[in-house]
Amino acid sequence: MKVIGAGLPRTATTTQMFALEQLLGGPCYHMRDLLMDLESGLPLWERAYEGSPDWDRIFGQAHSTVDWPSARYYRGLMDYYPDAKVLLSVRDPEDWIRSMRETVWGIFHGDSVIHHVCSARAVVDPLWRRYIDLMRRMTWQEETGVLAGETFTDEGLAAVMERWNEAVERAVPADRLLVWNPCEGWDPLCDFLAMDVPPEPLPRLNDTNSFREGIIGDALDAVGDWWEARERPASGLHGAPIS
Repeated sequence: MKVIGAGLPRTATTTQMFALEQLLGGPCYHMRDLLMDLESGLPLWERAYEGSPDWDRIFGQAHSTVDWPSARYYRGLMDYYPDAKVLLSVRDPEDWIRSMRETVWGIFHGDSVIHHVCSARAVVDPLWRRYIDLMRRMTWQEETGVLAGETFTDEGLAAVMERWNEAVERAVPADRLLVWNPCEGWDPLCDFLAMDVPPEPLPRLNDTNSFREGIIGDALDAVGDWWEARERPASGLHGAPIS
């Protein structure tokens, strides 16, 4: 492990994943790895939450890790990988809040399509229910969630972000830490890692629309599969014929 990402979700972590894989020549562990294999990944992260992480099994051959839930454990990962550098990705607060409301925060809170379809998926998909429960406990729940607090106002959500970033900057020795806004491009990251700057611009990946497309689409697919597998009645509502 060469780089530990400590940045919050929606701070261009997919862009970071792409950049680190290109620069370091190996896989970067990301939330996508957990979502792509909940059956294998969830038990490992549940044990990590309970205090018995198996980082070698979680990360495998990864050369870096970014995004949630690994960023939550940056302190323990710093000790486990003492030669790894720490990357704190940051973003303009207004942009971050806007993105969070429509994506990660919206899955767990509020009155939105993404919230309600994800809740419906949790009813029919036991693995998704476990995932949502774990992420809520890790992230939002009082006493256990590292982003717990008053997040329904923009001021409250911004304060949560600032609290997290300040804690990372206090905890990580300056010579191991890069605070990086991906809008700055390749140069700060390449300087930090002593790597040559790639000739092509740093891409912008997994914007809000892409995130919503994946999460909402997968939830609708899960609910649709459950509906298709149902035991069909002989008649519809109030005895209406079924076509």
